[in-house]
Amino acid sequence: MDNKTFSQLSSLEYLDLSNNNLSVVPKGLPRNLVLLHLEKNAISSIPGDALTSVRNLEYLLLHNNKLRSRSIHPMAFQGLKKLHTLHLYNNLLERVPRGLPRRAKTLMLLHNFISEINRNDLSLLYTLTELNLSYNKLTNLKIHRDAFRKLRILETLDLSGNSLHAVPMGLPHSLQVLEIKNNQLSLIPDGVLTGMQKLQKLILSDNKLKLNSVYQGAWMELSALTTLDLSGNQLTHIPSDLPESLEYLYLQSNRIYSITASAFEGTPNIKGIFLRFNRLSVDSVDESSFAHLVNLQVLDFGTGNTELSLKGNDKKGGGSMDQET
Repeated sequence: MDNKTFSQLSSLEYLDLSNNNLSVVPKGLPRNLVLLHLEKNAISSIPGDALTSVRNLEYLLLHNNKLRSRSIHPMAFQGLKKLHTLHLYNNLLERVPRGLPRRAKTLMLLHNFISEINRNDLSLLYTLTELNLSYNKLTNLKIHRDAFRKLRILETLDLSGNSLHAVPMGLPHSLQVLEIKNNQLSLIPDGVLTGMQKLQKLILSDNKLKLNSVYQGAWMELSALTTLDLSGNQLTHIPSDLPESLEYLYLQSNRIYSITASAFEGTPNIKGIFLRFNRLSVDSVDESSFAHLVNLQVLDFGTGNTELSLKGNDKKGGGSMDQET
């Protein structure tokens, strides 16, 4: 394959070169390409002029290669003003590459070796709506508190599978989905969720959170939240001050040993409560906790609790309840 292999295909919009043995992004690509598949090769570098001809490119898929940050030329993506989706996951990136396309909306950087995010690494990516940095090597000390300041329309952020001990400060207030599962979280710092009035889904499962890990009133600030996943933590009670908007609450695999009558007073819209693998017993659950929950469809105590079987469990709360023991 040489620089002229595809150059005369002036009408070509879709080119799939995945699952080959390419070591570099080929030059001389047809100028009207919209979607370019280069994943699952052995690409280890992107020269500065490799993509200059494909000005109409919208999707560039480079995952599962051997790219390092320093092997991506800072000018490699310059001129790709229509590029909105860039996949760079499962590479060897040790930091956020420089010169990323400024109009990108979706940036997938998961499963790399990124250990830091400096103040200006993301500062030119104004149009990002989805950013995935999961399963890298990030720690709180290596994420600058202003790193996300320019991402003012970001809707989805995934930081799962890193080594964070606290929810990072300075997250965008535009977020609708935030995932920080499978870290070392033991702290939700004071004010870190303030202003997140668009957040609908918060996934904090498989961490080390306790009741005192969360500042007073944190959950109440999330006035649009419908899904809260705190499974796989170290909670001993149902969290207090849950937002009225909440519909699904995942608390399985914690250390919860009692449920008080007032546990769900502030969540009249809740549809699903999941409590498998806790330390509940028949004497530690107040039946009246659920009596007013007219929208409740699933109450799952499942397995892993102690001899738990509530009385009068038919149609309590206005819906069916899974209380398999």
